[in-house]
Amino acid sequence: MSRSAHPAGPRHADVLPESHWTAPPEDLNVLDPRVWSRTVGRGADGVVTVSGLDVNRLAEEFGTPAYILDEDDFRARCRAWHEAFGGEADVFYAGKAFLSRAVVRWLNEEGLNLDVCSGGELATALDAGMPAERIALHGNNKSTEEIERAIREGVGRIVLDSFQEIVRVAHIADRLGVRQRVQIRVTVGVEAHTHEFIATAHEDQKFGIALAGGEAAEAVRRVLKLDGLELMGIHSHIGSQIFDMAGFEVSARRVVQLLTEVRDEHGVELPEIDLGGGLGIAYTSEDDPREPSEIAKSLAEIVTRECAAAGLSVPRISVEPGRAIVGPSAFTLYEVGTIKPLQGLRTYVSVDGGMSDNIRTALYDAEYSVALVSRSSDAEPMLARVVGKHCESGDIVVRDAFLPADVAPGDLIAVPATGAYCRSMANNYNHALRPPVVAVRDGAARVIVRRETEEDLLRLDVG
Repeated sequence: MSRSAHPAGPRHADVLPESHWTAPPEDLNVLDPRVWSRTVGRGADGVVTVSGLDVNRLAEEFGTPAYILDEDDFRARCRAWHEAFGGEADVFYAGKAFLSRAVVRWLNEEGLNLDVCSGGELATALDAGMPAERIALHGNNKSTEEIERAIREGVGRIVLDSFQEIVRVAHIADRLGVRQRVQIRVTVGVEAHTHEFIATAHEDQKFGIALAGGEAAEAVRRVLKLDGLELMGIHSHIGSQIFDMAGFEVSARRVVQLLTEVRDEHGVELPEIDLGGGLGIAYTSEDDPREPSEIAKSLAEIVTRECAAAGLSVPRISVEPGRAIVGPSAFTLYEVGTIKPLQGLRTYVSVDGGMSDNIRTALYDAEYSVALVSRSSDAEPMLARVVGKHCESGDIVVRDAFLPADVAPGDLIAVPATGAYCRSMANNYNHALRPPVVAVRDGAARVIVRRETEEDLLRLDVG
C-alpha cells in the first residue's frame, strides 16, 4: 500500500452521498413536526418559539450554544410509553441518553423506571429521589464499588454481563446478607440494521453472554446455584436507532427458546424478559419512527406468540427507551460565526459549538436537520455543511443540509433531535465549555444543567 499522500483535489468528498435526498424542501421556513418537539413553532415575525419562548430571547438570556429541552414534550413521551405498555410491562428510561436530577424527578412523577450504567448515573438517580427498587444497573464492567452501592441501596435489578460478574455480584450480596435480584444479558446473534458501533447483539462485541455454544445456558445454571442471587429473567438489547421490528422478533424467539431450556432443565419459569431499547427517532424528514403504542402491540404479539408455541407462560416484558423519549424533546441553539462558500461544492457554515456538544456526526456519521430560527427567509436554498469551531476537519454538526442562501454571521440556527447522547457525550476538546441544558415549560425557562465556566476547567487542573 502506498504511503504517499493522495492528491485528492477539491472534490475529495462527495457533494452528496447517494443515499441523501437531492432536492431541497419547498419552503425552508417550515418546521417538520417529526423532528421538532411538540411546542416548537415559527411565529408571525418569523422567529422560532418553543413553549411560547422566542429563541432570540433564549439566546440572549442563556447564551449559545445551548441545549433547549421541552419539558412538556419529554413528559408527554414518558406518558405515551407508560400508557402503551400498561400495567403488565415495565418501562425503564435509559439514563445514558441524557440524565440530570430534574429529568429523574420528571421520570419519577410520570411513573417510569430508570436504567443506569455507571456509579455517576446511579448517584444522580438516588440523589434526585428515584426509588431504588425502580432502578436497574447495567454495564459490561461494573466496579466492585458500583455493585456494592447498588446492592446496599436496594436497586431492583442488576443485569449480569459476564461470568466474572456473576461471581462478583453473588460474593458482594452474600457479604451484605442480601439476595439480589438479577437478569442475565445475552447476545442473541441478531445483526441489527444500524451503525456498527451501536449494534450490540451480534456475537463479536463486548456486551452480554452469547447464546451460541451454550454459554448463556451455563450462565443460568451458575446463577441458579448461588444463594445470593435471585434470577428474574433474561435481558437482550440488539442495538440503537432501529426502525425495523424484525430484529426484535428474532431476538424474542431466541430468548424464549432459552427460557424453554431453563424450564425443561431446571423446572423454573423465569418471570421476566427485557427486550432493551434502541427504537429509532426522526433526525430528518426521511426517518419514519414507530409510535409507542405500535411498538408495544408488536412486542407483546411477538412474545405471546413465541411463548404459546413453546408452551410457556408469558413473562413480564420490560423495555428501555431513552433516545425515543428525550431525543426529539430538545434542540441545540447555535450562533453562526463564519460563512465560507466553496464554488461548485457547498457552503461551510461555522457555529460556536461543534463536536464538543455533538460528537455523534463524527462517531457514527449521524444525520441531522438544521433550520434558521432567528428569522424567516425567502432566499434560495443553498447546500450547506454546518461545522464547529474545533481543530478537526471532522468537526461536523450537520454533514449535508439546505439553508437559506442569505444566512449570515450573527444568525441563530438550531439542530433538532439533539436530546439524546449530545449532552451525555459532550466533552472539553480544545478546552471548550460544555453548554447548559435549559428546560422550557409553560412560557418559562430555567437552567437544569448550567454552562461550564473557565473556573470549572481550572479547578480540575491541579497544576
